[in-house]
Amino acid sequence: MTDPMLLVQMLVLLLVTGAVAGVLAGLLGVGGGIVLVPAFFYVFGALGFEGPQLMQMCLATSLATIIVTSVRSVHSHNKKGAVDWDVLRTWAPGIVIGAAWGMVTAASLRSGTLQLIFGVLALIVGLYMAFGRSSWRLADAMPTGTKRITASLLLGFMSVLMGIGGGSFGVPFMSLHGVAIHRAVATAAGFGVLIAVPAVIGFLFVPIDPAMRPPYTLGAVNLVAFVVVIAMTLLSAPWGVRLAHAMDAGPLKKAFGVFLTLVALNMLRKAMGW
Repeated sequence: MTDPMLLVQMLVLLLVTGAVAGVLAGLLGVGGGIVLVPAFFYVFGALGFEGPQLMQMCLATSLATIIVTSVRSVHSHNKKGAVDWDVLRTWAPGIVIGAAWGMVTAASLRSGTLQLIFGVLALIVGLYMAFGRSSWRLADAMPTGTKRITASLLLGFMSVLMGIGGGSFGVPFMSLHGVAIHRAVATAAGFGVLIAVPAVIGFLFVPIDPAMRPPYTLGAVNLVAFVVVIAMTLLSAPWGVRLAHAMDAGPLKKAFGVFLTLVALNMLRKAMGW
């Protein structure tokens, strides 16, 4: 039988987590996963659910929330004609295959290894957010042919290993290839759906030791965290949007990049047992 006090503690911690993730998503335009994975890691760990599959539960639960938020985001952006459906159509096969590959890989790794991978990739994202420039370019157009296949596979693969949607890698990648930022953000939301759906389907069949999983966990997805975070994110994201219109979000985004860098370094520290 589930301890009622444990559920209360979970709910309180997850309510705060969802509210913060929603505000940051609305304020800075960052995907929720980059916030939720380390948050779930600390919440589940604080409740005593540390184990070799802890990061798998964090990744899977984060990706489950991304299905809902990304579908909602694509719908909103599509009303404004901002989604590049040609890019989504041509990149979809590689992203889906890469996501499935990432899920199978994540399911076979221990939590410490996934912490190490998250820390390295989050460090790259954090440094880019803190020090990147909108004028930087790798090319004037999105890659095609073999380059597109390789890039789409890696985008799906790395995103699942971090438990994130399309924003953290997709937006910088498209911006570096000459795509306008509003179009990059809108299209990356579509990447999020392509990444999260196949990964979550797979994670639902990953067996987790009953003694090491929070209450109401299906496969590697914790349903309590999923429901609470989705509800809070939908409520709090508009607050972040209003704040973004009331102040200059540029310096805040750089500050968040520094914060994410510190989170990544702490994750690396824990992965190395320091």
